Amino acid sequence: MTLHSTVSGRPKTLVESKLWMRERLASRTHPMNALPPDEGVAWIEGLPALDGEAWGRYWGALGDGVAAQAKAAERSADIAQALALYQKASGLYFMGRFPCPNHPAKQRCAEAERSSYLAGARHWPQPVHRQAVPFAGREGEGREVVLLVRRPTGAARAPVVLMWGGVDACKEQMTAASDALLALGVATVAMDNAGTGESPVRGVPDAERVFITAMDWIAAQPDFDGARIGLLGRSFGGYWATKLAHLVPERIAGAVNWGGGAHHMFQRDWIEASRHPDSYLMDLVETRQRMLGARDDAEYVAFFERLSLLDQGLLDRPCAPLLLVNGKHDKQCPVADIELLIERGSPKTVRMFPGGHMGLTPQTLPTIAQWLARQVRGEGVR
Repeated sequence: MTLHSTVSGRPKTLVESKLWMRERLASRTHPMNALPPDEGVAWIEGLPALDGEAWGRYWGALGDGVAAQAKAAERSADIAQALALYQKASGLYFMGRFPCPNHPAKQRCAEAERSSYLAGARHWPQPVHRQAVPFAGREGEGREVVLLVRRPTGAARAPVVLMWGGVDACKEQMTAASDALLALGVATVAMDNAGTGESPVRGVPDAERVFITAMDWIAAQPDFDGARIGLLGRSFGGYWATKLAHLVPERIAGAVNWGGGAHHMFQRDWIEASRHPDSYLMDLVETRQRMLGARDDAEYVAFFERLSLLDQGLLDRPCAPLLLVNGKHDKQCPVADIELLIERGSPKTVRMFPGGHMGLTPQTLPTIAQWLARQVRGEGVR
């Protein structure tokens, strides 16, 4: 019997969580693809508890040990070993802050994840450059948007895709998508979704401001073909890709909503139905609340409801070429939102995959990357 038939509708126990984690580790599926398959099983079995303090301290201690090894290898000029160890440490720290840093022990892991990720990524063939862009935040908001920029080798003026994750995947988790696009000659700029990571704003209704700030920076770079770029929003982040495709279509060569909502996801019936989906490990509601800036459950429901793109009057407007991707049986984001989007406004492209949230198959990411590469090179739908 699989886990899917045993835990829907309530939080997972520690035993059920470990089973879920082992299954995801074996299939190399988020979030467990952050861990090496050989050592990961033992690490999962050693997990003492699911509360924020125990979780953060456990994964953080493992990360500290590997990070110390990485620094020693770097001092010895063993760059290949240092790179591998920094990547392993980053994955452990990612687990320590997953799904969101709602405890000081998890917040420490979030900061250590970013530093170890960058320490290793500077040694990559297409290294990561961290770029802080000034942002005109309001009172209580941040003053910069942090970007992770990668350029394809040998490209004089490369087309660009701007990408971001969902409620628990930050810019550091966009590496696989970045690698796939770089292999196709496309530059990538990764940022944090609104309300996550180093984002200067919460997931407020007009958080598109942070994405437009990033787009403005890209357009100003002489080595980018940034007049019309690609957008990739992963999981909840697909919502913002869809909104931007309707708000500024003239600036977008193609946008991908990979598992995000538009209207039905934000209605009370779906909010209640998706509190404890089988496809999520733990604390989904708490993670969404943190993203939105909601202080309690009543604000969580109210803040979600105000995100509806249908209620904002956007869906009948023209939009940039938009690819909608998901799994046929998603329990985190209703596939009814795809039906709504294809019935309103400009024609859309749809690709559904087997399975649940995001339709994670070996073909999913290559399909998305190839579509985006064609769009930003001017070879796709206009």
